[in-house]
Amino acid sequence: MAVPRNALRKWEKARDWALCLPGAVEEHPWGETVAKVDRKVFVFLGVDDGSHPLGVTVKLTDETAHAHALACPGARPAGYGLGRAGWVHVPLEPAGAPAAELLCDWVEESYRTVATRRRAAELDARAAERAAR
Repeated sequence: MAVPRNALRKWEKARDWALCLPGAVEEHPWGETVAKVDRKVFVFLGVDDGSHPLGVTVKLTDETAHAHALACPGARPAGYGLGRAGWVHVPLEPAGAPAAELLCDWVEESYRTVATRRRAAELDARAAERAAR
């Protein structure tokens, strides 16, 4: 199955953003791509080889963001009981799928939910440095 170019661009942007966050690393458990901080997954990115539709799974504890994500075409609470903890799977291929910038916002929220306070403070310091420039 061919991967739609627009969906792949969104996936790559979300992945790149996830991996530039403080302490983030990429791993491939279960044959899928995930981003972790301090050994905790903060975004499930699935696979990009066309064997499954592209999507991301993020933990959104903010009620507004969570509801917005679930309103996206094809979005659903994550499986394996993760949905009860705020994890949402958002497909990237359907018409009306969220823009890459919104996905990056959700990836950052998921990171902040999972990361330690020290890591979140590092991220805030980076943002402050960029704003000061």
